[in-house]
Amino acid sequence: MTLASINPRTSAAEGEAAAEDWRAGGFGIYVHWPFCAAKCPYCDFNSHVRAGIDQSRWREALVRELRREAEVTRGRRVSSIFFGGGTPSLMPPETVAAIIDAAAVEWDLDAGAEITLEANPTSVEAERFRGYRAAGVNRLSMGIQALNDADLKALGRMHSVDEALAAFRIARRTFERVSFDLIYARQGQGLADWRRELRSALDLAADHLSLYQLTIEDGTRFGELAKRGRLRGLPDETLAADLYFATQEICDNAGLPAYETSNHAVPGAEGRHNLTYWRAGDYAGIGPGAHGRLTLEGARWATETELAPERWLSAVETGGGGTALRERIEPGDRAIELLLMGLRLAEGIDPRRFRRLAGQDLDPARLKNLSDDGYLEVAPDRVRVAAKGRPVLNAILENLCLTIS
Repeated sequence: MTLASINPRTSAAEGEAAAEDWRAGGFGIYVHWPFCAAKCPYCDFNSHVRAGIDQSRWREALVRELRREAEVTRGRRVSSIFFGGGTPSLMPPETVAAIIDAAAVEWDLDAGAEITLEANPTSVEAERFRGYRAAGVNRLSMGIQALNDADLKALGRMHSVDEALAAFRIARRTFERVSFDLIYARQGQGLADWRRELRSALDLAADHLSLYQLTIEDGTRFGELAKRGRLRGLPDETLAADLYFATQEICDNAGLPAYETSNHAVPGAEGRHNLTYWRAGDYAGIGPGAHGRLTLEGARWATETELAPERWLSAVETGGGGTALRERIEPGDRAIELLLMGLRLAEGIDPRRFRRLAGQDLDPARLKNLSDDGYLEVAPDRVRVAAKGRPVLNAILENLCLTIS
């Protein structure tokens, strides 16, 4: 079934445009390194602690899997590569270099491609920064998480504030761009505490910050403690809202507005790789637990890889490949995905693009109601969430998705 046959209002030209829609978001590569030195109690990512890692086997397997993904996406220009995890700063620089070099051979790697590596700011890993830069990494994303030693300990982090600041200074001297993460709405954290901490973070002169509100996920250590009533001191809804609004106010005043729900940047310093996700571009997912989105022969596919590192490694080495799922995304689901991801962005979405994908318009009555109530800003070429709507984004998305067929 072609997209044009879904709805008589969708022309053949619109169907063809929808087939190539990924170009609006670009094409990137995500590489997942699944290992950590320790598992943080709040983390629900695919991360594992291992006593020993055969680095040469992993390097060869990641490069082999990258080449396999390249076989079905020949001729594309890569605008970004992102090494995530886990803790990618546990990778030898030689592994990072091998992957970047292979990407440059297999695809057309943009001369200005953003190449990001996530790092933990321990002193041992900071020594590797120069090696990563030589390998081709030009942007570092540091998991600092708190500027308070007691809270770092409570979050299960293995570094101190002094170690984090020392690593940050090295990173600033080594890389063109440096971002770091902080978690707020932590146990026992008051509004005044967070205001001081966030201002200290901004004083470090970073041009990008990722500021995440602590969420308690099932399957994590924090999740287990919360179920038993042993995770005390978390903010109530009122304090959590105050923390959120203070975050927006302070970052706006410092010239780092939110361009996405949890990400703030000086204009022009936005994270290009994550924009590929939020703008519904294509990306190849490589490594255990990596997800991908690929448009192939006019259809868009969701990909998932084996979660368990050893199973993934074995599958790649025996020739079967690490992909566990490759599932077609139907037009309606594709449009919903655009909505769910795109409305996280301050720029919002183009409703005409939504129509090309869904074969239908967003419900005009719902748009009007949400606009009249001050939750959305609606124009012919743009639908975006207003400041009032940001704290209730999930409710807005649920409301808009109800009528999508």
